[in-house]
Amino acid sequence: MKKIICVGTALAVAFLAGCSSSGVAPSKTASGAGTGAMIGGVGGALVGGNSSMGTGTGLLGGAAAGALVGGVVGMIQDAKDRKEQDRLAQERAYQQTLARQRQEESKQKAAKDEELAIAQGFQISDLELTDAQKREAIANEQVKALREERAAAMAKKKALDDAKEHTLAAEAEIARLQEELARLKGEGTGGKASPRPEAVPTAGGSGP
Repeated sequence: MKKIICVGTALAVAFLAGCSSSGVAPSKTASGAGTGAMIGGVGGALVGGNSSMGTGTGLLGGAAAGALVGGVVGMIQDAKDRKEQDRLAQERAYQQTLARQRQEESKQKAAKDEELAIAQGFQISDLELTDAQKREAIANEQVKALREERAAAMAKKKALDDAKEHTLAAEAEIARLQEELARLKGEGTGGKASPRPEAVPTAGGSGP
């Protein structure tokens, strides 16, 4: 059995080597034929060994049949691959052509726009240009003034908000300090008002 399998494998390897003798990887047709020859040869040897065909005849017949079937399958796969490669090549060529067309159209449009601008420039008088520049300067000044007024209003609003916030914080601090001082004064006198000092008799005063 091992000899049979080795012979089938040798046939497949020899077939693939012959197909790729030029140094190029074998196509799916050749690969399929070689694989089919190996599988078919092993299967044919097994069948031939159990029949009147003989092992050698079954081996050769199975290898030939397997090579034929494998070659057909590989040929179909090669055709599919070539079709997909052709489709991708056509798609790339179409995209490249479309990109060149768009680039050329963009250049032509830019050239036409430039020519139109030059033609319009010849029709503009110095007085019209000066008047337009004056209107631009006035408009820019108005924009500047309005932005400054807007910024001043925002600054006033922020200043008012800050003043209110600071006032609330100061009032809260005043209340806290008043409460703290009242508590400390109360603790220092035991919660009672300190007694008034007794009157000291003056010299020369009347005795008891």
